[in-house]
Formats: sequence, C-alpha cells, structure tokens
Amino acid sequence: MTKKNTAITVVKLGGTEGVDFSAISADAAKMIAEGQKLVLVHGGSAEANALGEAVGKPPRFVTSPSGYTSRYTNRETLEVFAMAVNGKMNTFLVEQLQMLGVNALGLCGVDGGLLKAKRKSAIRIVENGKRKMLKDDYTGKINAVNADLLNTLLDAGYVPVVAPLAMSEKGEALNVDADRAAAEVAAALDADTLLLLTAVPGLMSNFPDESTLIKEIPQAGIEKALDYAEGRMKKKVLGAKEALNGGVGQVIISDGRVENPISNALAGNGTVLK
Repeated sequence: MTKKNTAITVVKLGGTEGVDFSAISADAAKMIAEGQKLVLVHGGSAEANALGEAVGKPPRFVTSPSGYTSRYTNRETLEVFAMAVNGKMNTFLVEQLQMLGVNALGLCGVDGGLLKAKRKSAIRIVENGKRKMLKDDYTGKINAVNADLLNTLLDAGYVPVVAPLAMSEKGEALNVDADRAAAEVAAALDADTLLLLTAVPGLMSNFPDESTLIKEIPQAGIEKALDYAEGRMKKKVLGAKEALNGGVGQVIISDGRVENPISNALAGNGTVLK
C-alpha cells in the first residue's frame, strides 16, 4: 500500500469564464515557496468554444440520458480542443507560473501515457426528447493514471500542469472531463486534498442563490447532493465522489474568482466533501 502524500494538493482550475488564473497562479507560487507540493489540472472550455467559433467549428454540447452535459468531440473538434487547451491554455498557464518563479512543466494525458482512458466511440444522448446514438466520438473515461511519472516530476522539483487529454488503448488522443481527470489524479497520488476551483462559491441548494451554499457534505450524502447540482456542477460532484472513493481525504468545491483562491478554499470556504 502506498504512503499517503499528505503534502500533495491537486488543484483543478475551471475552464469557464471568470476563473482568475492569475490569482490562482500567484497563490500557488506562494504555497510552493512555503514547501507545499501542488499538481494543477486545468480545463479550457471557454477558450475551446471561442476558438471553435473563430475557425467555423462551433462546439456541440449534448446531454446524456442521466442528465450530464458534455462536448461532442469528433476528430475535427478534438483538434480544436487540443489547440485551445493543450496548446494555448497549458502553455500560458505554465508561462504565468514560470514568471512567478515556479518551475512548472506542462503536459497532457498523452505525454508519457499519463492518463489512459477507454474510448467511447459512440455515445447515447437525448435530443428533443428522443434518445440517439452519436458515432465517431473521441471522448473517454480514465481508467489509469501514471502516478510514477507525476511523483518523479514532483520529487525533481517540478510542478506538473496537466491538460485534460488522455490516451486510448490504441494510443489515440481523447477529450476527457477535467474535473474527473483531476479526481483520478488525486486518487492515484493518494493526495490529501482535491480543490475544484470554479466560477461560483460552491454547490448551492437553490442555484444561483449564493445564500443557499452548502458548506459541508458527508460522503454518504453525495448522491443527494447530485440532486442540487445543475449543468457542469454535476460533473464536479461526480468527480468529488470518485476522488473520495479513491481514498482522497477531502474535496473542496470553491470560488476561483476571489483573491488567494487556493488558500481561501483550504481554509474551508466553499463546499467541503469528506
């Protein structure tokens, strides 16, 4: 059994508009200077959407029969997603950290076989009240994380910055959900804490009324919490469930728009699941 890395915190930076990457980077730099080990996993949905619109390939979002929303990713869409998320977002997030004195190293799940996933070549969706099958999809569900690679980088003094692309059993690049990727990374590292930083204060029982923020959810209450989650928040709560089931000590869904967002979340501000 591996020893729990209590000093490791996995931070997922939301890819939606409003999340302050500069504030997160500055807070991360302070914590790393104090000896904290961090692994960053980022999204990039807003950037991918904007690039898709700019090149005439706007995104198509679909809803599964169980109510989860995701990006339909054919090969053309995958290329746009990779350009935006692995190309632009990852590079400039690493740039921000390097400018703050952090020896960040950008990679995606294809690099070194970091994230391996089972490809869903066809997905079931509900559209206009009817169930359909979409083929030629390049998305997947992560089933293995190369924790040795991440630990090697951490031990060498690097800060891994991971983009949400994974590798199929055939070596194909796949779009994977960044929240669930962060959950799998945290579980594989046996991390103490997973932070999911987003553009809201946490999970609310009556979204968007911030006065209905749910401060704490025990692991046994996560299924009920899914009833409150709307839109992308469903994936975050599902990721939290998977992380806790994988042995992560706690998951905090917190506001990525505030000053010192990582420290703020670690102080218990947001929704704490454990």
